[in-house]
Amino acid sequence: MIITKTIKSSTSLAKARSLSHSQVLLSQSKSQRAQQPQQNSTDVTTTTTTTTTTPVEAFMPRKYQEEIFIRAQSSNIIAALDTGSGKTYISVLLIKWIVLQPHTRGKVVVFLVPKVALVEQQAAFITSQTPLRVRKFHGRLDLELSDRANWKAAFEGADVVVMTAQIFLNVLTHSHWSIDRVSLIIFDECHHTRKNHAYNGIMREYFQVDPVERPKIFGMTASPIWNPKDAEGSLQTLERNLDATVIAVREHVSELLENSPRPVELIKEYYPPPDHYLYLNPNLWDTLSYFRSDNVDIPWDKLLMKYHVTRNSLGPYCADLFIYHDLRPRISQILYQMETSWKEQLGDPLTLYDDENYGTAPMDVDGVVNLPKPPIPVELEQIDAILTDFQSWFDSSPPSHSSSLLHSSSSPPTPTSTITSSTLTAVTSHQLPTAQSTVPITVPLAWCSPKVKALTEVLLEYYTSTFHGIVFVEQRQVAACLAKILGNVPELRGKIRCMELVGHGGGHGSGRHNSASGGARGKATVSVRADVKGMGLARQQDTVKMFREGELNLLIATSVAEEGLDFPACDLVIRFDPLHHMVGYVQSRGRARTKSSSFVIMVQAGHTAHLSRYTMFQSSEPELKRVYQSREGPTRPASPGISSDSEEGELEEDDPEDLAVRERYIVPSTGAVLTYGSAIGIINYLCSLIPHDAYTPPPMPKYSGDYAAVLELPASLPLPIDKLVYRGPPRNSKREAKRAVAFLAVKALHKLDVFDDYLLPITGSKGRSEHDADGRRLMDVSSIPEILDVQVREPWTLGPRLRMHVITIDGVDAAGLVTGTELPELELMSEGHTISLRCTDELVFDADEELEKLRMLDDYTKAGIWFCVTGRPITRLMTCFVVPLTEHNCIDFEAMQRVIDEPHGTYDWTGVTEADYDHLMVMNCNQYGRALILHNIRKDLTARSVPPPGSREATHATYEDYFVEHWTRKSRGAFVPTDCPLIEVHSLPRRPSGLYRPMGRLLDVDALRTHAAPVGSIVPQGACRRTHFSEGVYRAFLFLPRLCRRATDLYRAREARFQLGLPPIADDLLIESSALPTTNAKWNNQRLETLGDSVLKLITTVHVMNKYPHRHEGQLSQLRQSSVSNRTLLARAKEIGLERFLTSEGQNVHVWRYTVPEEEDVLSHMLNSCHAVQRSFPRRSLQDCMEATLGAAFLTGGIEMALHAGGALGVSVGSTIPWSVRYSRRPESSPVPPLFSELQSVMGYEFHRGDLLVEAVTHPSFATSSGASYQRMEFLGDAVIDLVVMRHLFQKFPNATSGQLSAARSRAVCGPTLASIAVRRLGLHKHLLINNAELSTAINRHVPLLEMLMPDDVIVKGWKYDPPKALSDVLESLIGAVLIDSAYNFERTAAVVEVVMSDILEVLTTNLPRDPVSELMVWAATAGCKRIAFQKSQSNADLRRNDSISVVVHEAVVVGPITATNLSLSKGLAAERARLLLNDPNFEMNLARLCNCGKAVLERPSQTDSSVESAVEETPDLTDETEEGFATLAKQKLDEDYAPSEHEVVDIEDTEDVEEAGTERNGNAMEDCQAILY
Repeated sequence: MIITKTIKSSTSLAKARSLSHSQVLLSQSKSQRAQQPQQNSTDVTTTTTTTTTTPVEAFMPRKYQEEIFIRAQSSNIIAALDTGSGKTYISVLLIKWIVLQPHTRGKVVVFLVPKVALVEQQAAFITSQTPLRVRKFHGRLDLELSDRANWKAAFEGADVVVMTAQIFLNVLTHSHWSIDRVSLIIFDECHHTRKNHAYNGIMREYFQVDPVERPKIFGMTASPIWNPKDAEGSLQTLERNLDATVIAVREHVSELLENSPRPVELIKEYYPPPDHYLYLNPNLWDTLSYFRSDNVDIPWDKLLMKYHVTRNSLGPYCADLFIYHDLRPRISQILYQMETSWKEQLGDPLTLYDDENYGTAPMDVDGVVNLPKPPIPVELEQIDAILTDFQSWFDSSPPSHSSSLLHSSSSPPTPTSTITSSTLTAVTSHQLPTAQSTVPITVPLAWCSPKVKALTEVLLEYYTSTFHGIVFVEQRQVAACLAKILGNVPELRGKIRCMELVGHGGGHGSGRHNSASGGARGKATVSVRADVKGMGLARQQDTVKMFREGELNLLIATSVAEEGLDFPACDLVIRFDPLHHMVGYVQSRGRARTKSSSFVIMVQAGHTAHLSRYTMFQSSEPELKRVYQSREGPTRPASPGISSDSEEGELEEDDPEDLAVRERYIVPSTGAVLTYGSAIGIINYLCSLIPHDAYTPPPMPKYSGDYAAVLELPASLPLPIDKLVYRGPPRNSKREAKRAVAFLAVKALHKLDVFDDYLLPITGSKGRSEHDADGRRLMDVSSIPEILDVQVREPWTLGPRLRMHVITIDGVDAAGLVTGTELPELELMSEGHTISLRCTDELVFDADEELEKLRMLDDYTKAGIWFCVTGRPITRLMTCFVVPLTEHNCIDFEAMQRVIDEPHGTYDWTGVTEADYDHLMVMNCNQYGRALILHNIRKDLTARSVPPPGSREATHATYEDYFVEHWTRKSRGAFVPTDCPLIEVHSLPRRPSGLYRPMGRLLDVDALRTHAAPVGSIVPQGACRRTHFSEGVYRAFLFLPRLCRRATDLYRAREARFQLGLPPIADDLLIESSALPTTNAKWNNQRLETLGDSVLKLITTVHVMNKYPHRHEGQLSQLRQSSVSNRTLLARAKEIGLERFLTSEGQNVHVWRYTVPEEEDVLSHMLNSCHAVQRSFPRRSLQDCMEATLGAAFLTGGIEMALHAGGALGVSVGSTIPWSVRYSRRPESSPVPPLFSELQSVMGYEFHRGDLLVEAVTHPSFATSSGASYQRMEFLGDAVIDLVVMRHLFQKFPNATSGQLSAARSRAVCGPTLASIAVRRLGLHKHLLINNAELSTAINRHVPLLEMLMPDDVIVKGWKYDPPKALSDVLESLIGAVLIDSAYNFERTAAVVEVVMSDILEVLTTNLPRDPVSELMVWAATAGCKRIAFQKSQSNADLRRNDSISVVVHEAVVVGPITATNLSLSKGLAAERARLLLNDPNFEMNLARLCNCGKAVLERPSQTDSSVESAVEETPDLTDETEEGFATLAKQKLDEDYAPSEHEVVDIEDTEDVEEAGTERNGNAMEDCQAILY
């Protein structure tokens, strides 16, 4: 007979009174929050919480809350209040109070929680109740530990930060923030402040701060006493650790009892489990036990233990249910890894993936290979068959095909026998219960334990339509199985809607599976953690939300639900498994917090120990509360001394002697703190950054010894042999010994500069470091706008001193050019003419006639520019003047006066002779604004003459009729005199463009071609005026825009060289490096920027390699990134004022730009001689110009000049001393082993130091403490090859665009290309020193393929290959070794690279076919479709990584998921297939049927005022996994395709017809207004 006992506590006897409205609000305070799915909490996600628009009803404090709040203002306290009493609201009151105190300005409030889920919850509540800026930190998406700049910005931009304790401890350790900059620390669930919990670590740092600077402490807990046997000792330990006093409500106890009711507590006894059940015989476990084998790596002993736990607790059916769902994913993962290994052994990836019949099924290779699949162990087949037989009992998902696949494994692959990733995905769907999932059958209570029967009775007794309950269990598999069966128990069917709620679990979301990328490599033995995975944060939040909203009415929860998480008050809380400590009892009971609630403790009949423990907890609680409720002014310990209480649940105590000898290491320059508690984590962080391939286990520190630990660091760290092993001092516990040796190691590594002064192994994250590789601080660029308004250097000014310059055309002085700056001498060629400019002397006017003379110069120049350049009037004062010259090169003021007096010429043709033919400029009064050149005077013709047949005028009876028709306007008639001869003229084409080619870029056609004579016309002589401009002058006007542009470019280049301290870079290259794409010139800085990017990469790589000899490749990569990132380049450019020398103006000068700016006073301009002009351009132009300048320096003077330029620009290059001097090689040589003789011969290089060559071919798996691996050299060689290839492309393809150069380089330096060179040219696979069987096997599989690959194949189809990275790495390391061995002689090393890569460089071209992803994007953009995206997925959920790609078009999956050996290859295959199918008219989901976006008209992007190579704003991080991101990237790639290369830009002469047509339109439009002047 089952016995039920009811026990009422003192609280439950309180007078029953209804809850007030404010009570209801307060009890629900934690439910008002904004949930956001997040990932796990290894790194940090930061989110700023803002008040939502949803109205939130204000909370009104109760008297007991005010009592605690008032006491908290005067001292540090720990509020010991029951769950649901509103502790969080008290903390909000305290936050509001503290931020108003004057001494807290500039400080933040830190709200600490023990669990990730509580971050969201508490941040949302604080946000809803205050207007403060609340920042929350958790997850692993955004802020990395090394991202100092953003950590600082996050804290400075917040009033309250809510975070998990470990994150804040890390922040303090690395001095991202400090305790003295915190005004208040709130500890939620503060009873965790014990031992080595992060709460206690934070408080240890707290006690290191001067008491005056310490923040206020406020702790919150419902259970301040852990050990009821030593209540006073537990209390004192907590108070000592938190520097606070535990208090309880004294004055308003009755109100507290009224608002924090206690549930009725009951004991539910149940019978022990029987030995036998009326159940399946044999059952699943018994059947499987016959086939246990070591050939399949399944932890049978561990499973057996959990099986018996589950059977004893729940019964035989649930035990088998657990086994079934544990083994299914294990087998599926083994199948997946065998499949991956088989695919890799098939050989040629082209054969594997090119089959024209592969479709949307992932990796479905239809009979294209004959290699049989590897045999599957018989035991695995038998286990799979058994699971399949039992599937209908335990799994409601569709039947699995894994069994049939296993049995067909020995046959060649066919469409029906191939194990595809879609099948694997189906197989891996057999996981433990998900949301409201149930078993496929009814579960009778006869198959369940008496414990489950008793639970069923309780649930039936308390069930109502509004029922909410929680069942607390100990183990996850019990929670999962119980949640799955309860809804299918006949007695509970239709009543219970339940789901499990468990913790995150070890390794959740962060476990590293090295086999993930490489598979099992042909083995069936693989470890799979597939028993019961924990719940992620998002799933936890969803489950709690479903429970709160009534979709679920019962939760089966582990201890994760005991504290913190926000639940509605439950009607029923059941302790299914025994209680173990007081905290669990108090916290779980707190979930039943209404007066009608019941708290049921299930106890096995006859188990007196469990019953006694509960009775002790229940009876001692009132006495324990009196310990802290009745104390009057308790004395708090003055320091955090050593804990003396023996708290329950601790496996190992910290020995007092060990604690007494602990040290602290503080870095004086930064305040970063090293403690025993943080040392192990810092060592692990360092090792986690060491790069490793898929075949090499992650490098990990190794600890040995017991009470005197030895730490052995990974050999891949580039440290001296004696610095790889550390021996710690003896300690009294193994844990403390391990901490001690880690502490010693971190101190030593900091002195070796392995860690920086913040005790971080890397200086920044994603280019966001505050310092460059040299430790120099970077300016904050966050406030720099995307579009810069800057004052750019300009030579065109008027000042008190003017300079005379002579313009020479084809060796003849044609005119003068006057401005306020001495212009550099220059020469340019255009249209077959040579134009030069030289400064002669200073121009001085008499004071009394200076203004008059300037007015004459201004009027004369405006008239010439109107005629010859713009066809438009100019209103502003000119800043440069073209003047006629006398034979002595003085200003011909008489000629100027004639133009000024008659600006449009004269009708007087007296003195005009044949000598003036083709030289005299005239103007037809019927077509004002169009300049004409006299060709002949036809005295034999008048306007009344008859036009000859075939002439343009032959359509009319006379010339007069033709002229009248064509020249008549609405406002006036045509003026056609008939008493004068006709004259033949040809138009003088205007040149409203500054476009020119530097002398070094002249094409032969430019140097030799002259302008062909234009088609002439005939007009009446009497309708024309002859102008007073001489031929030399009007020709000078014609070339003036190009002359001014060239003078401006040269002036800025030489100013930049002088003011920035640049080396003597060639003028034309320096001009090109500062020419932005917005200039629309035939050339701009984009090509040089692409080259300079490679130059910067190399010179920075060499510097960090030598500056930090003890840092590994991962650290060096971060250091380099911090020095070459766009943020760093932008900061350095702004520091030196580079923007002053950039050229952004377009070539078109239809509107003359060389005038005094409208916003500037003319007189002030003349007096101050301003040499600057306002310009606007994107800020990204600065970083492009930095790299382009380095490229220009490299082309001019090689690496040495690039180093000088880098030093002048502020780049981290170490110094300008040549590498050969700075890094001179050792004079002593070392022999080269005979193994490498042939290799040296093929390379054409003999090593001075053989040890470098040995290091260059040593894989990390082979490296030992006595020798280093190739990783650092590979880091160097990568940069060398990159620059050599880019220089080759730059010089070989002078007309290629930046995008074309980058695309070709990426093909040449990618892994497959370099691997093919390593194998085919050098045979490096024979020299590579490896100690890894799997890697050796993989290399041997790929060698035959790589040996057969032709260079053009690897360039075009290399993306389909995935050889082991070690093959490309060893080639890069070999080149790095050559550079070091040659004393950093780049040219000699480059010669070796060119020899080794000669066949690749020979076939390399800039007109390569696009990669499949780009091809799909461009095709989609051309078709006008904007709703395409890639979608990642997992072929095997247990691997916890994405390895498959689908192509989604208009929300329909067209291709995929396609799975390959890496995600990049998967995407390429998916894109290639999608392109074919979408364009196939017979395919049911082709683009024409799916897309309704409308067809886009393919047009060339406008090149008028902008360039596709330089967007106005920096493109944000885009992803092709969204439709918007895919469409944007596709548009960019389409625009790149239409960006004109240099030879495609329309030449000057080709623009003349266009300009002439524009002139006619402008002239016609101006005729009416100009006619008034005549």
